[in-house]
Amino acid sequence: MYRMMTVALVTAFVLNLSVTADDKPEVKKEEKNKEKPKASVVKFELLKSGHMAVDVKVNGKGPYTLIFDTGAPISLVNTKLAKEAGLLDGKEKKDPLEAMMEKLIGISGAGEKKVKTLEVGDAKVEDLTVMVMDHPTVAAISKALDKPIHGLVGFPFFARFEMTLDYQKKTMSLRPNGYKPADSSMAAMTQAIMQGPAPKTLSPSAQWGLVCTKDRGDEADGVDVKLVVPDGAAAKGGLKKGDRLLTLDGRWTDSVEDLYEAASYVKAGRKVKAKVKREGKEVVLEVTPAKGM
Repeated sequence: MYRMMTVALVTAFVLNLSVTADDKPEVKKEEKNKEKPKASVVKFELLKSGHMAVDVKVNGKGPYTLIFDTGAPISLVNTKLAKEAGLLDGKEKKDPLEAMMEKLIGISGAGEKKVKTLEVGDAKVEDLTVMVMDHPTVAAISKALDKPIHGLVGFPFFARFEMTLDYQKKTMSLRPNGYKPADSSMAAMTQAIMQGPAPKTLSPSAQWGLVCTKDRGDEADGVDVKLVVPDGAAAKGGLKKGDRLLTLDGRWTDSVEDLYEAASYVKAGRKVKAKVKREGKEVVLEVTPAKGM
């Protein structure tokens, strides 16, 4: 069956206007003569991962393959694309928050950069802010598909268009809507970055003050404790960076997903046991998660 999904990111304002009889014909004439901007029709590729991918030119360079992500609050390019498109001058200074993230979880990048032009087919946006970063999720998809993926196109680009997706023809229609979204803040970008499958801050309904990860191919029990927030629940319970967390509240934590699930069953203020492996020995600790925001 022919399937078509229309996404319109347009804000409509309804105003009650008092007009005279002489004013009405002029308003109608303007509305009649007003033509909608021409839509650009762009081909997209549906990847095996379920993502849409489009060919993009940045500052006239390319094309590069980027994921078209309707759920992303930012647009992101990797450092390879950034260098080739002239976004880097070699004098970049890292924001303190960005430097901390790179140190903790190994994500490298050059922060926010202004792109003169970003083109998806004939749809062109000027003066667009992007994040330059080697995001582990994008890199993982690229490696799994054996296909170069150079970043993702997010809200700051597609919010400027009325968008129609045709999954049968694998095309998207992009018609300018006149809307220009404000630049995302570094805080919003950081939040988006932390949503990848790489190390995540453990913070379900209760607050634990803990960052855990597990390397690809690691089949051993448990997950690695990457960071323990000072004065957080985990720190007060005795957990340390470098511990291997084996169980939480009697539930196995053999993956970050397992850990999230185990933590989700624990209410704030309830003391639970956490079994860790430290220097080759198993140690049982007691942790009381704090209330969330």
